[in-house]
Amino acid sequence: METLSSVEAFVRSAELSSFSAAARKLARTPAAVSKSIAKLEDSLGVRLFQRSTRRVKLTEAGERLFADAAGGLKTLQEALERVSSERQEPSGTLKLSLAPVFGRDYVLPVLKPYLQACPRVTPEWHFENRQVDLIAEGFDVAVGTGVELGAGIVARELARIHVVAVASKAWLKRHGAPKTPAELAACDFIAYRSPKSRLRDTYALRSTTGAKAIVDPSRRIMLTELDAVEAAVRLGLGVALLPTSQALRGLDDGSLVRVLPGWYADVGPLFVYYPSQRQLPARVRVFIDLLATHFKTERYAERFRADR
Repeated sequence: METLSSVEAFVRSAELSSFSAAARKLARTPAAVSKSIAKLEDSLGVRLFQRSTRRVKLTEAGERLFADAAGGLKTLQEALERVSSERQEPSGTLKLSLAPVFGRDYVLPVLKPYLQACPRVTPEWHFENRQVDLIAEGFDVAVGTGVELGAGIVARELARIHVVAVASKAWLKRHGAPKTPAELAACDFIAYRSPKSRLRDTYALRSTTGAKAIVDPSRRIMLTELDAVEAAVRLGLGVALLPTSQALRGLDDGSLVRVLPGWYADVGPLFVYYPSQRQLPARVRVFIDLLATHFKTERYAERFRADR
């Protein structure tokens, strides 16, 4: 940085043919400008100016350096100004990873206020069911669970996700509501299976009174997409264990009914992930703040809990 300061003093003095004029432009003293240039000359081992009592004139070596340095200094200053401006007025691309259904229901509503706050940013949102490597793949943000917290990754908790048993009113009218986890396991069960998983799933449930139970249901249907599981439950095809984030809409509008209301499974926190940086880009900071505000306004942290 000392060398950069000396180069700037040199370029301004060359442009104005005066240490004093350069000092006024740089808001420094003439002595400080003269000292910076002397240090630069010492480090280069050449004299850059011929000095007189009235003015300074470039030497041949000074002319060569000025021809090379003036444009580079301007480019560097413009680059620094762009970065500084971006911190105040967000720009660029916001590359975001999020699960399709969750992203549609809980994150996409943030897009309109985000575009209003950041009109110069282009959102590039990847709706996909996979864990991404934020740094290697160049993502600014990811929203979800299970992202590996390697070096340089920050996780900010938005809420906790619970899993609850749900069915339709029509199915419950035909079959009746299970009263215990064991009865739940014997129901027509619609299971979600991750496309990458080949393991038989069991569910560790807990009750609001502190009891625990392992449920290994006899599967009637197995689907690899949560939206399809929810749709099958709505059609009255059976009972399913769904994340509260997936079931919330149906529970609110009455198309789904919670079964075994005192039992649930805790699948862990929902995070917003982003690479750690000393100065977080404004486009990322604004998005995270808007998302956190949206979750707080809609009370999702409270509504996703099933232990109350």
